[in-house]
Amino acid sequence: MKARHYLSSSALAIALTTLGSVGSAEAQTEYSVGGYVKLDAMVTRTDSGDLPSGSIGRDFYIPGLTPIGGDSNTYTDFHARESRIWLRATQTLSNGEKIEGYFELDFLGTAGGDKRVTNSYSPRMRQIYLRYGNWLAGQTWTNFQDLAILPEAPDFIGIADATVFNRQAQIRYTAGNGFSFALEAPESTVTPYQGGTSRVTTGDTAMPDITARYSNKVNNVHYSIGGIMRRIEYRDVAAGVDDTVNAFGINLTSKIEFGAHDLRLGVVHGQGLGRYVGVNFANAAVVNDTNRLDAIDLTSFSAAYRHVWNSKVRTNFIFSSIDVEELESLTGPAANKSSQRIAANLMYQVNERLVVGGEISRATREILSGAEGNLDRFQLSAQLSF
Repeated sequence: MKARHYLSSSALAIALTTLGSVGSAEAQTEYSVGGYVKLDAMVTRTDSGDLPSGSIGRDFYIPGLTPIGGDSNTYTDFHARESRIWLRATQTLSNGEKIEGYFELDFLGTAGGDKRVTNSYSPRMRQIYLRYGNWLAGQTWTNFQDLAILPEAPDFIGIADATVFNRQAQIRYTAGNGFSFALEAPESTVTPYQGGTSRVTTGDTAMPDITARYSNKVNNVHYSIGGIMRRIEYRDVAAGVDDTVNAFGINLTSKIEFGAHDLRLGVVHGQGLGRYVGVNFANAAVVNDTNRLDAIDLTSFSAAYRHVWNSKVRTNFIFSSIDVEELESLTGPAANKSSQRIAANLMYQVNERLVVGGEISRATREILSGAEGNLDRFQLSAQLSF
């Protein structure tokens, strides 16, 4: 349940959203608090190598972390790190205009604790932004992404291999006709020559990432077309590298409703997408044998079917895959070639706030040498929204 309060002053809005200079004594502020508490319990088996304790791949599925090369191992993990809280302040100004501030945090992917005694993990900032009219400024999901196709699943992302998945600082304009445009924080990952899966993170470019998206819904069909243009620059005087390469990508998504059921589809293709797809499964570019940059091409696909059996029970069947252009002569045989995951889950709606679920999945990662490894997981979750 969202807690809502109304104040005659803008003091709370200033504290939550740094909107003080916009507020006035006559402005009315509505604020709300929400989120969820979630427990995840999972048993994971890797057939070709170790996924060590403390790895983020033990908390949720990340395609690039499926081990390759080694003995089989089985692990049991419990955590509540996905639990989340958000705060929102919406201020109605004296002229009738509204301005909104939003802040959200959870505990995934952070340091600050271990599993021995207290499991005390640091919070992390997921989103923080202000919205005024058609403008948004702050950190939120990239405009290149379509959240509508993320499936319901105990796993944190569900279609991690294939989907555009990124939160970052940006300035976005959303028109009333389904179009949105954004200038977003530029950052790139580059593979050194013959570097395999190693990466150099570089923010050398002066140009922001430019994204555009069109979304619409016709009857029972939602669809979205996203595009991105970016520049990848890498300068390392000691290594003799100083080069720039342009990159482009397209993200086609759709959610088709069949009564209570739905089908969610996504296709991503482009060069130099790197960190935007597959949780950075591949880098954006590789340094070639002449110290120039070559952009890396990739294509990904996802499909998720949701079947509602009754008001309490529903099932999701999930598939996602990513394929990376073969550049073994530049990256070496240890670089990622492909990854895919299949999953099926059963979700039970205990009441309007509490959902419990169980999911089985298998993921496979292959590198350019032809070696591969599998990750099998059984996961249970309980989530209480408030």
